[in-house]
Amino acid sequence: MGQQPREQWGTRAGFLMAAIGSAVGLGNIWRFPYVAYENGGGAFLLPYLIAMLSAGIPLLILEYSIGHRYRSSAPLSYRRIYRPAEAIGWWQVAICFVVAVYYAVIIAWAVRFVGFSATEAWGNDTESFFMNDFIQVSDTPGAVSGFVSGVAWPLIGVWVVALVILVLGVRRGIEITNKIVLPLLLVLFGLLVIQALTLPGAADGLNAFFTPDWEAMLTGKVWIAAYGHVFFSLSVGFGIMVTYSSYLRRKADLTGSAMVTSFSNSSFELLAGIGVFACLGFMAANAGVGVNEVATSGIGLAFVAFPEIISSLPFGGPVFGMLFFGCLVIAGITSLISIVQVIIAAVQERTNLGRVQSVLLVGGATALASILLFPTPEGLHFLDVFDHFINQYGIALAGLVLVIFISWIARRLRVLEKHVNSVSSVSLGLWWRAALGVVTPILLGLVMWDSLRAELMSNYEDYPTGFLLAAGWGVAIGAIVFGIVVSCFPWKRADAIARADARQATDQDGDEPAPLAEPTEITETDAARKEDR
Repeated sequence: MGQQPREQWGTRAGFLMAAIGSAVGLGNIWRFPYVAYENGGGAFLLPYLIAMLSAGIPLLILEYSIGHRYRSSAPLSYRRIYRPAEAIGWWQVAICFVVAVYYAVIIAWAVRFVGFSATEAWGNDTESFFMNDFIQVSDTPGAVSGFVSGVAWPLIGVWVVALVILVLGVRRGIEITNKIVLPLLLVLFGLLVIQALTLPGAADGLNAFFTPDWEAMLTGKVWIAAYGHVFFSLSVGFGIMVTYSSYLRRKADLTGSAMVTSFSNSSFELLAGIGVFACLGFMAANAGVGVNEVATSGIGLAFVAFPEIISSLPFGGPVFGMLFFGCLVIAGITSLISIVQVIIAAVQERTNLGRVQSVLLVGGATALASILLFPTPEGLHFLDVFDHFINQYGIALAGLVLVIFISWIARRLRVLEKHVNSVSSVSLGLWWRAALGVVTPILLGLVMWDSLRAELMSNYEDYPTGFLLAAGWGVAIGAIVFGIVVSCFPWKRADAIARADARQATDQDGDEPAPLAEPTEITETDAARKEDR
């Protein structure tokens, strides 16, 4: 099969829309408000901002620089930097597979709840409706015991939409989709927030959200929470931003793009916090309790608390519900296509398949796994454990290992800094190397240690040990093993297009990326390593 030309974004705005669309996901709406509330309220915004400047933006610039300089998927980009680092790329591919299979089902739930909102179909007991009537969750985790058609059909629809967008490609599919749906998301969510602010009790909710607890800032827990949330919020550690930036044109403002993406994502999170806590304030006032008694996050907030709020609204409940769940669908779809694109890009380079074949192979396998496992009574248990373990011991750990490889082992920060400075409006310097070489590894290490310590003290959510070993630790460790095993197989065909792209990415001072070997097998000689450094 002939070599496939590498795709490119049509415009810088298209890339920014896609990057922001990936970062703005379900977690912005249902995770950030509660994390901020639990960790000092308004006082949390200061550690959050410091975490963004000292770790979030530097990490984002790092991933942009790797993708733009080496113009390849995550595995091949890392391989060019340091041969053993290819395993990190395939590890991230496995992580993306796991995240995609359960992330899609949450979008499918939101699709159904758009329809449920029109008639407030959940009745008076929103929790029973969601758990028992809709997803029909089993009492205990275990092997799949049935099939829930009310979840399966919208899930199939979600995958059809996502795969059609991906088949159309980077420019005609991902870029155009984000250009349309991101402004729509902003408009819809803006309308939702405006309506929420008019509700009785909204001021109480905002006071709970913004009232600062300055003493909380003196505890390490708050700072760990800030750095942990920033890391998950910006879509770093998946290989997404490496993949997306590899489709940029030669001249690209990487630092400017990273700042625009970061602050756009943070602005949406703040807007989400205002909207969510205005609603929770109304819910608390309506029930005659404090905001602290109704504050929640995650699936419970979206599919239990919000339907209850919708039913309690004095007017416009159905419209409010359709706005909220419509926002979840849009935010989820833009993130889902970015996650699956990481896998597609890696498979395309490894197999030299075309776009359509790669999407059908990768997307078909991912969609099949999702459809077989999650529209079942046991689906919620699998989702909960997958999400917890792949986030804590997949995404975060892979990001930590990548930073250590780049800054301490391969020592490539100076080379990447030169590359970024040659194409960007804001130059990097010692602060960037210090942030990635010292601050980020230490703080990510603390996040990991804090999480692992809690994990070893008691079973997560009191799940049976056997289930956690299989669906939790087994999945997280399996992703690592997959990355190592796949990286051990030789590349049978050198990609001439990738070599040409690497030459185009040559720095102004003539420092080239590590050249690939000739077509028999991709290897690195000592001379190539020396030249690369």
